[in-house]
Amino acid sequence: MIQVYCYPKCTTCKKALKWLDEHHVTYQQIDIKENHPDEKTLRTLHEKSGLPLRRFFNTSGLLYREMELSKKLPEMSEDQMFQLLASDGMLVKRPLLIAEDQVLIGFKEDAWEKVL
Repeated sequence: MIQVYCYPKCTTCKKALKWLDEHHVTYQQIDIKENHPDEKTLRTLHEKSGLPLRRFFNTSGLLYREMELSKKLPEMSEDQMFQLLASDGMLVKRPLLIAEDQVLIGFKEDAWEKVL
């Protein structure tokens, strides 16, 4: 079962869910603000994704900017970054799609088409 962490008010998430529906993809929607991934889950997703950990941060989010994370992240250890990401779902880039052996961050139609 495909899982999609998203924020209901996010326009990119709405586009992604619409795309999934139009392509008849069955998925479980998870509200990232209410049920954000814990540290262990984030570590697993990071490993599966093959992406740099910094890509998991929602750099356009209000909380990211308020915390001035663009200045702080370069000095943080991976453990600190994982703890921070696990502390608040609004720090995690979305939508976050989890397929059997793939993890996609953000919505790029061509990438989603390849995986799904």
